[in-house]
This record gives sequence, structure tokens and C-alpha cells, in this order.
Amino acid sequence: MTNWTDIGALEDIPERGARVVKTHIGCVAVFRTIDNEVFAIDDACPHKGGPLSEGIVHGRSVTCPLHNMVLRLDTGLAQGADTGAVNTYPIRVEGGRILLDTAKLRRAQVA
Repeated sequence: MTNWTDIGALEDIPERGARVVKTHIGCVAVFRTIDNEVFAIDDACPHKGGPLSEGIVHGRSVTCPLHNMVLRLDTGLAQGADTGAVNTYPIRVEGGRILLDTAKLRRAQVA
């Protein structure tokens, strides 16, 4: 089951940028790539909790601003020699609006 919630306009997020959505399970970082792809992941780096929403977006990855850990936006997995992962959340764009599946947020809370 899904529960799509409108969280804002695509144009509100700059290309290669991010915004934070505060949820009942914590902050979710919503990223927009140069190709207008949109991804949602936990906003805390698995290494030391750095704010991924403040990281550098390149391709389908983000680099943590604290210790340069690179995470894939589509899988949440660390790249290169780093290990770790963050949760990813279903997200889509319809009519220029970004929709986040809040049903998965509820499931993440009970897991």
C-alpha cells in the first residue's frame, strides 16, 4: 500500500541540490539531479550522522559534507571503500509536484 503525499514543487529544489522534509521518523533529504531525477533518503550519513542534504550531488550520488563518504541516491549504499547505507524512500514527480510515499515512512518507524 502506498500513501503519496505532496511535499512541494520540483522547481523548489535547485538542480544538484536538496531540501529536507521533517517527518515523524526524522529528517528525509530530497535530492534533485542535473537530469531532474528526484530521490529521497535519510538525511543522516551512516558514518557520523552528517547532514547529507548539505552534501555535493554528482550524478546519482551525494558526498557527505563532513567526511566525504559517497552514497548512491538510488540505493542508499556507500560507494568505494566506505561501508554503510541509508534508507531510501519511494518518490515521484507528477505535474511538477514531488510526491513522497509516506506509507514506507510508517513501515520504517516500526522496523
